[in-house]
Amino acid sequence: MLNSKDKSRLKKASDLLYAASSRLRILRFISWPGRVRYMFFRNKGEKLPEVEYESYDPTAVIEHLSQARRLLKDSAYDNWLRKKAKDIERSANLLAHCGTKDFFKISAEIYGLPTSKLHDGSTTPLDLAVKFEAIIDSFQKNPVQNVREKRIPAIEVCARIKESVETTFGDMAPDVIVADELSAKATATSRKIKIRKKSRFYEKDVQQLINHEALVHVATTLNGRAQSDMKILGANYGAVTKTQEGLAVFSEFITGSIDIERMRRLADRVMAIRMAIDGADFIEVYRFFMEKTDSKNQAFENTRRVFRGGVLTGGAPFTKDIVYLDGLIRVHNFFRSAVSRSRGDVLRLVFAGKMELDDISIVLRMARDGLVKTPEFIPPWANDLNFLICYFAFSVFIDDIDYKKVGEYYDELLDNTN
Repeated sequence: MLNSKDKSRLKKASDLLYAASSRLRILRFISWPGRVRYMFFRNKGEKLPEVEYESYDPTAVIEHLSQARRLLKDSAYDNWLRKKAKDIERSANLLAHCGTKDFFKISAEIYGLPTSKLHDGSTTPLDLAVKFEAIIDSFQKNPVQNVREKRIPAIEVCARIKESVETTFGDMAPDVIVADELSAKATATSRKIKIRKKSRFYEKDVQQLINHEALVHVATTLNGRAQSDMKILGANYGAVTKTQEGLAVFSEFITGSIDIERMRRLADRVMAIRMAIDGADFIEVYRFFMEKTDSKNQAFENTRRVFRGGVLTGGAPFTKDIVYLDGLIRVHNFFRSAVSRSRGDVLRLVFAGKMELDDISIVLRMARDGLVKTPEFIPPWANDLNFLICYFAFSVFIDDIDYKKVGEYYDELLDNTN
């Protein structure tokens, strides 16, 4: 059991780490102004964009980290906070190397590569992307098509998300506004969700935004910032991205909010990152995306995501967008294992703040020692233990089936229907 002196020391170190992380706004720092897209299209997509990044001074971050490290000793909690300090320092180094090949090297350390192995030791995010793409392509070659519903104007999307977040978060709900200038369809922080005015929205888009942005990203931020004794759980930095995006995409899946277009975008981004690593420049990747969409703005946005912060001539992209598929598989497997072992205590705790899945054992110990509070905001599906038990019990069961024999049987059956 922690004594009051150690608890106070750990709290102070955590506060300092949080202060350091607050100076990291990775996506904001590497964002591109609207004129970059304007000039790219003015040049008919034949000239590489010209992007300049401000120089990033990590001095203040390093100073906060140094102060925190001086407080740390040798307990498991101290070692965990020491790892958080290293993660935050790596994110600061990422920003300090914007526009260089070293940016890519650090990005790969933080987010991984398309060829990084999952926990099974063989599957990679690129494998998943190729498999998803093949299945999606096979369906789209057939006459079976999703019926597109009518478009929903941004102002209505805004109103519906506003109603949802106010119902969920009450007085702590973020503002929801329509924005003219926004690179993505929507962006979200704990204080504000922005909806791009000129985007095309359908019913699935609305549900994706609610389940992904609000019920995961906003919820984990608010829960983390409520951790007064372990404020680092309210911090957002590179290392926690894989789990956060994995939770958010899994939330789309388990609520039925995902669709083919969304799934294809996630797979295409992984493939595009691989192309860029292999040397494809911005224009080549843009043309790859133009083959995938009827919107040149969407193709530009997808390409921008791959090259922001990196080198536009190829060889050194930003690898963050592999985390959606990678994180999705990791989160699915984590929940399945937790359910199969009747570990309801960790199912909700993963929403207690911004964390990696590997943090869950130490965060559970912290909760037992009174350093971490039970999260207040949890997605409805994660709060429904009966549903999760049924869902994952079925998942565990079908893994034991010999799919080679089953596949042969149904392949023959389906062949006879042609």
